[in-house]
Amino acid sequence: MKFDQLKKRFVLACLVVSLLACDATADLSFATNDEANTIQIFKAASPSVVFVTTSSLEADFFNLNLYEIPQGTGSGFIWNDQGIVVTNFHVIQSADKITINLSDHTSWPAKVIGVAPDKDLAVLKLQINKPHTLIPLPIGDSNALEVGRKVLAIGNPFGLDTTLTVGVVSALGREIQSVTGRPIKNVIQTDAAINPGNSGGPLLNSLGQLIGVNTAIYSPSGASAGIGFAIPVATVKKTVSELIQFGRLIRPILGVETAPDSWMRLNGLQGVAIVSVAPDLPADKAGLKGMRRDFLGNLQMGDIVISINDQPIRNTDEYLDQMEQYKPGDEIKLVIRRGKSDKPYKLRLAAPE
Repeated sequence: MKFDQLKKRFVLACLVVSLLACDATADLSFATNDEANTIQIFKAASPSVVFVTTSSLEADFFNLNLYEIPQGTGSGFIWNDQGIVVTNFHVIQSADKITINLSDHTSWPAKVIGVAPDKDLAVLKLQINKPHTLIPLPIGDSNALEVGRKVLAIGNPFGLDTTLTVGVVSALGREIQSVTGRPIKNVIQTDAAINPGNSGGPLLNSLGQLIGVNTAIYSPSGASAGIGFAIPVATVKKTVSELIQFGRLIRPILGVETAPDSWMRLNGLQGVAIVSVAPDLPADKAGLKGMRRDFLGNLQMGDIVISINDQPIRNTDEYLDQMEQYKPGDEIKLVIRRGKSDKPYKLRLAAPE
């Protein structure tokens, strides 16, 4: 009988030891492949994500002393090891002072290198005064995305730094409005929770590569409702490159002033009407004509741009979208409507002054 009791105790002790051994490695043995992937990406990418705080300077009405007023917060990420940071334009819009808080809890001032309000993107430069290790994010391919692919967002929602949310690509090819009213096309829609403060932070794929910049949410309450949007990295790469080099987006020019879309709609017209032609620029050299008044003072319609390189032009947004596809020096085929006839022109685009 005693032997049986000893045997039972021995078996029970072995079971306890076995359970304790399992518990010691529970975080590894019970993690799924997907969880392990998420953890790995967060650990690798979070040092590249920054917390952006902005403030404005306001003068006291009575003594004209300047006071620094907190303005807002957002997210951003390290673009390269030279201290370039990318964020949304609306995060730093109207800011007089910008501070970047890195993942190592150091804070540094930053200056604006360039902005693209039409794309809601801004490029900043860290003003670091001592050696510092900066880890840029690897760049992915947003054109290779498919609906259902896993995505991860890291940012600072409501000021809570380095927060991770996970979801999927909900839709592709969406269109949202920038702060200027211009549409941003080919936007990524995701159900990864994006809240105020996430703006400017990275959207990553399951390889830990940057595929978008979180920029907006659709929500009646102002908090995440499972519908977030990110500017695709294909747009980000092109825009950031120009902002670093020129400080703004470089659009080639025809040398024309165009009528607003509201005027076109009012007159039942489609296309982009040329109001005036600047001298010695491509449109003038090609012989395009703007609006003019006859000897009685009546307004005479000028040329209307209806296509660029066989792409229909129905409004100003489509005109600007097409012009963004080219660079100064490129030759394009323009079709204009003059009266009741359509005429093709070939001209070489000029650089802005």
